[in-house]
Amino acid sequence: MALGATVARDNLRVQTMNPDSAMLTVTEIAFSCYAVTDMARARAFYEGVLGLKPTTITESEHGQWTEYELGPYALALGSAPGFKPGPDGCTAALEVEDFGAAIKQLRHHNVKFRIEPMATPVCRMAMIFDPDGNTICIHKRNPGR
Repeated sequence: MALGATVARDNLRVQTMNPDSAMLTVTEIAFSCYAVTDMARARAFYEGVLGLKPTTITESEHGQWTEYELGPYALALGSAPGFKPGPDGCTAALEVEDFGAAIKQLRHHNVKFRIEPMATPVCRMAMIFDPDGNTICIHKRNPGR
């Protein structure tokens, strides 16, 4: 089969790669962003409850933007027309130092849980909602992972 050909396989159509096509080279995730409807309320949650520190805060004709650097990556909040929050979009997993203490802090702030704390073979995690209904994963890798 020639590269770049379309083939039928098990009732599926598969497009093979054409070596003459320009390839996109992704080097890292620059940031993940949650849509929010009220930036002040969102910042109160992300900073006051989750303890994140803003590193970039901008406001322009395109909307509002706040970034929190976490290691070499950034979690962002964006508020703009047409950018709508929801529970089933991309979910960031925030690695915490002490999972039990994090869950206790979230309960102290009456944060709504989408998925209660649970253990897996590789981690402990829980899913929570931010004030706009976006899902956030609170995560702790098991030792040795």
